[in-house]
Amino acid sequence: MSRSLRSEPGHPMSPQDSNMTNNAPAQEPAKRLHFALVGAPNAGKSTLFHALTRARTKIANFPGVTVDVVRGEVKLPDQTLDISDLPGAYSLDPISPDEEISARFIRGELTKSRRPDAVMVVIDATTLSRSFPLVFEVLALGLPTLLVLTMTDELQARGGGIQTGILSRKLGIPVVGVVGHRGIGVDELKGFLSKPEDWPRTSLDPGATPEERFSLGDTILSECLTEPRKKNTSTDRLDRILLHRILGPIIFFALMFVFFQAMFSWAEAPMSWLESLIGLIADGVNAVVPSGFLRSLLVDGVIAGVGGVIVFIPQIALVLLMIHFLEGVGYMARAAFAVDRLMGWMGLEGRCFVSLLSSYACAIPGIMATRSVPDPRSRLATILVAPFMTCSARLPVYTLLISGFVPDKQFFGIVNLRGTVFFSLYLLGAVSAVLAAAVLKRGMIRGKSLPFVMELPPYRLPRISVTLRQVWWGVRAFLKKAGSMILMASIILWVLLSYPKPENMDSVNEDNGTTLAEEASTPTEEPASGVDSESLSRSKVLEGSYAATIGRAIEPALAPLGFDWKIGVGLIGSLAAREVVVATLAQIYAVQEEEEEEEDAPNLAARMAREINPKTGKPVYDLATVLSLLVFFVYSLQCISTLAVMRRETNGYKWPTLAFFSMLAIAYVASLITYQVASRCL
Repeated sequence: MSRSLRSEPGHPMSPQDSNMTNNAPAQEPAKRLHFALVGAPNAGKSTLFHALTRARTKIANFPGVTVDVVRGEVKLPDQTLDISDLPGAYSLDPISPDEEISARFIRGELTKSRRPDAVMVVIDATTLSRSFPLVFEVLALGLPTLLVLTMTDELQARGGGIQTGILSRKLGIPVVGVVGHRGIGVDELKGFLSKPEDWPRTSLDPGATPEERFSLGDTILSECLTEPRKKNTSTDRLDRILLHRILGPIIFFALMFVFFQAMFSWAEAPMSWLESLIGLIADGVNAVVPSGFLRSLLVDGVIAGVGGVIVFIPQIALVLLMIHFLEGVGYMARAAFAVDRLMGWMGLEGRCFVSLLSSYACAIPGIMATRSVPDPRSRLATILVAPFMTCSARLPVYTLLISGFVPDKQFFGIVNLRGTVFFSLYLLGAVSAVLAAAVLKRGMIRGKSLPFVMELPPYRLPRISVTLRQVWWGVRAFLKKAGSMILMASIILWVLLSYPKPENMDSVNEDNGTTLAEEASTPTEEPASGVDSESLSRSKVLEGSYAATIGRAIEPALAPLGFDWKIGVGLIGSLAAREVVVATLAQIYAVQEEEEEEEDAPNLAARMAREINPKTGKPVYDLATVLSLLVFFVYSLQCISTLAVMRRETNGYKWPTLAFFSMLAIAYVASLITYQVASRCL
């Protein structure tokens, strides 16, 4: 191999090396060695990437998660290397966007990335014969190549073995066995990475057809592989049940039902702790910051808005924990197979289901995960219906309404009504996504699906540290959103809720030398009604605010759904992000909250429950209105970020526009039917 791979400062270079450097882009005069990590889904590639780089990246146990090229650095004693984790690929002859990205990256065809200096091919030691065609395709490119065998411990546990030395001689390239999540073999692998110029180069002719490559692979393996003696493993026994055409789907839905039953009780205590902490912070700001503009902004705007959303982090963390644990165990891939028959009825396949499952955390990675779907029509249908899946952004809305207005009843001693309603909302979103996909595949994007082929990983207990890191990654992303988008929305909403002040408000207090902003610090005599002048003043400001004007303008259209202008303002705010509706309502009811004893101060749900419709004299948030609002959020596409990703993945505005307005129409009609039926029957 040419010494041109060496580019450390101070290393003597040949004329050939100098020419290569002169042809390099100006912004990278001294490039570090760049390695590409390629392999089939579930081969352990992302786990190895994490072991090498210690980067905080998402590691999952089914295809379609690593949808972008993830970059990292490998620190060696004498140098630093660049490494790129490519999307999972079964072949460099791509049939899906995932595989196309990997193939083009290795060939140096991506405009924003240079061709790698060397390639590490990662294959599962328990599925060697099926993985060799990819190895041969990479070797045919002429790049320095190293073969990494993962899950060698699984092979040994089944009574098998692989002689890496013989395999290395047969292939003509280095071969290293690793167990990534335990760090076994990682140091040896780093030793090879430090001197890629010493790697041997293969002289194999793997053949031009897949049949020739499979045949050559079997011939090589016959001389170095000891086949596992244990055929009836625990994985096989479990799969007989979990992949059963009838029992498989039943078990999957039963697991989901049990989890949502338990989630309310598990999250109740930490949610109350967070609520108390946010209350203490608000009290501290009230005590330290003088009355006026700044205190109102901090307490009524920032703390009430952002804090009203952050309180739901425990439930978001629990949902993420469930998803990542099942991924790590290897169950999610089985779930895709368990429902493949149902997906086939819709004209989709199991890879689409994997993408839809990813949307439970957030629709954005779910939409991006559709790059693993080879059929463009199925991929488009999955992108369009992914927002129906209940993402974590809906959790604050669901939790607020269910915990505040659905009775906490138990049936048969174990079935909780709140948990059942919560599960029903998730199920309603999933069923709606399935039906919408069926309509699309039989209508405007009609076409046949390709066969569903996916490698099933063995069952294993995931490392607790990795699972918790994945949960923290999701929570951190939510907090980042709360610290940026939700904070910005909360401040804008505070301005809309606080201005303009009534013209006579200052004159009302002129004699006392106070303004509305200072009014809170000035003792006043309480009216006979028991409501103090500060509360009256704040209510007047709220009623005449810009937000109230906007809300009342759209209230006639929302009234048939059971919504008043305050809910309407929340729906407008939620266009930035669904959870902003909670921040909006928290601000509205913080502004109009009456003066109360501190220990009796109600939470947001309690303040909403007190709201009375002045026209009817009945509670605004009766059960019919709550159900109507829940159904609206099941169907509405209120997330600018999701629309932006849809535009990028579909290369235009046509499909995102269709998705937004069609889901808004479905949400309105479904909410209308729910309210009209519930208000008459409940």
